[in-house]
Amino acid sequence: MDFLYFILIGAVAGWLAGQLMKGRGFGVLWNIIFGILGGFLGGWLFGLLGISAGGGLIGSLITSVVGAMVLVFGAGLLKK
Repeated sequence: MDFLYFILIGAVAGWLAGQLMKGRGFGVLWNIIFGILGGFLGGWLFGLLGISAGGGLIGSLITSVVGAMVLVFGAGLLKK
């Protein structure tokens, strides 16, 4: 069940990151993939910086959205 929860949070985070990064999105499917991977990246980045987004649904979503935005930004740089 935790895996499904993780996938759903990542999907929402990827969609949100695509909306927030107007003109930088890669379509719904890629934004969802970036959201799932962004959960890992966001957790790593927040841990590295000593930042806590809190626990629960909102904290997980914030962490995943930040990670997804970093991935979308980086992929946009590589795409050019």
